[in-house]
Amino acid sequence: MISRRSFLERAGAFATSLFLAEDAVAHSMSHAAHAAAVGLVDPNTLAPYVDPLPLPPRAVSTGTRPDPEDRSRSIPYYRIAMRELHVKVHRDLPPTRVWGFNNNSPGPIIETRSNEGVLVEWLNNLPTKHFLPIDHTLHGAGKDVPEVRSVIHLHGGRTPPASDGYPEDWYVSGKSAVSHYPCRQDATALFYHDHSMGTNRLNIYAGLQGMFLIRDAEEDALNLPGGKYELPLVICDRYLRKDGQLHYPVSAIPGKPWVPEVFGNLVMVNGKIMPYHEVEPHRYRLRILNGSNGRFYRLSFGEDIEFNVIGSDQGLLNAPVPLTRLELSPGERADIVIDFSQSAGQSIELTSDSLRIMQFRVSPTPVHDTSSLPKTLRTIERISESAAVLTRRLTLDEHLNLADQSMDMMLNNTPWHMPVTEKPVLNTTEIWEIINLTEDTHPIHLHLVRLQLLDRRRIDSAAFLGDRSVVFMGDTTPPKPEEAGWKDTVQVPPGTLTRIIVPFHGYTGRYVWHCHVLEHEDNEMMRPYEIVTSSKAIQG
Repeated sequence: MISRRSFLERAGAFATSLFLAEDAVAHSMSHAAHAAAVGLVDPNTLAPYVDPLPLPPRAVSTGTRPDPEDRSRSIPYYRIAMRELHVKVHRDLPPTRVWGFNNNSPGPIIETRSNEGVLVEWLNNLPTKHFLPIDHTLHGAGKDVPEVRSVIHLHGGRTPPASDGYPEDWYVSGKSAVSHYPCRQDATALFYHDHSMGTNRLNIYAGLQGMFLIRDAEEDALNLPGGKYELPLVICDRYLRKDGQLHYPVSAIPGKPWVPEVFGNLVMVNGKIMPYHEVEPHRYRLRILNGSNGRFYRLSFGEDIEFNVIGSDQGLLNAPVPLTRLELSPGERADIVIDFSQSAGQSIELTSDSLRIMQFRVSPTPVHDTSSLPKTLRTIERISESAAVLTRRLTLDEHLNLADQSMDMMLNNTPWHMPVTEKPVLNTTEIWEIINLTEDTHPIHLHLVRLQLLDRRRIDSAAFLGDRSVVFMGDTTPPKPEEAGWKDTVQVPPGTLTRIIVPFHGYTGRYVWHCHVLEHEDNEMMRPYEIVTSSKAIQG
């Protein structure tokens, strides 16, 4: 069975065949007809691999300030401004209007070390008028609030609630907010992005995201490829009009432009369409972020060249995992090592199925490689199920109209504004059983915490919808080796019960959990949860 997601992804991938859905469900037309109707760039008309890969600069602190949690010490203080930019995304296109941080989109890389912490003042210097289509029927995006609002979330950060980027804590152009990121966590690649209620998908599509790297001594000791041999790769898909400007599709429903998914036909890496990068015949460490709104990538190099996955969302795995193809959902990160020494003098494509992403041009000149790829990276203890004090059963739901068009997505069939129902107790562990009753795979992200995937198992969705009974239809599937480390975003396939085990450590306060398909998140597939002391706990 082909799900709506697969159907639409293929529409975007095969640029001049199949079709693209303007309202993502009910109004399909050929890609060529759609492109002609709105004047979209046809990817087959763009020369691939003519622009060098841009590397985001490192953010530079403006000084130091006292640590909010320990006034006796000072930590770096950054001032990073959101602003509108006009950038060349391809040699043959006019400059594109985007939003970014300082003078970059994606934004500069913030780099720190475990337990050192940073303060970031996020300044909103954006225009007051949005250039992408706002749906004023979405919760939090009504005509009674400003069009352009932002609040920044550090995805994967163990962050106090006041600095986490709660969706309703937005601020407008001319205002700013200071966030404290203690970084009491293992070395890993996080990312920061807009998280404003009801317009998150548009602000990120416009370009408001960037990487955040945490280092530690344990990682340093491994002698992994570093310096010029470590490359950050922020991958995202977009539509562009022939005038070079971003195009965001809308539905055919009057007054409700929201669409359930967006799969662009052009893929950018670090803000360039199909770039190239000149590399040496040497090991490289690639820090990959899927920064797309809704596209899942199935990444491969050349003719099934083997690479090693060494880390996922929350840091290093126990050991390298050799693969020739890797699937990443929106919001997931992958830390991989690829050895180009066997490809000297060749050009290697990074692709996702039929989508061209970028090209690596390997020099023919041999170099001495002093980096390592250890057989053991770190020890990861799997959490025993017996450590859980509570098991919650939660559903992923979709509501359709009479024309079978998606109207919204929900978590546990509960809209955002209803009272909080998930209240885990600080320093306890819970198992969440997530039942996906929709046709799509949803990347589910919990703020603040790291988690482990226990297993997945197919269920009879019709039986559950009938009387809430769980009827299993197959064997339990354990995590894939590349999923067996610490995660913060986990794929929940359709018609399955996916189990995660979550230690709720860090802080008390209100956070959120949501689907990281941004169109879903913006239309009710996000809920608050609250970490509490035992006296306030509920057995939800």
